[in-house]
Amino acid sequence: MFDIKAKIEEVVKKLKGSKSLMSQFNTDPIKVVEKIIGKDLPDEAVAQVVEGVKAKLGSEDSSNIISKIGGLFKKK
Repeated sequence: MFDIKAKIEEVVKKLKGSKSLMSQFNTDPIKVVEKIIGKDLPDEAVAQVVEGVKAKLGSEDSSNIISKIGGLFKKK
């Protein structure tokens, strides 16, 4: 058994460090996750990691957008 949360964090870290990998992830996430963590995982485990990565990236994107919008309304 493996730690899904740890694998998600590993994949997110590598995606953030590589625009090329991020682009590939957007077009074929399963292939990229398998490339990063290896193909020794069952298909359903890879799918869970993909969904976790998408959720993590989406939540981080949302918080970045919210903080930028909030910055527009701050008084100087």
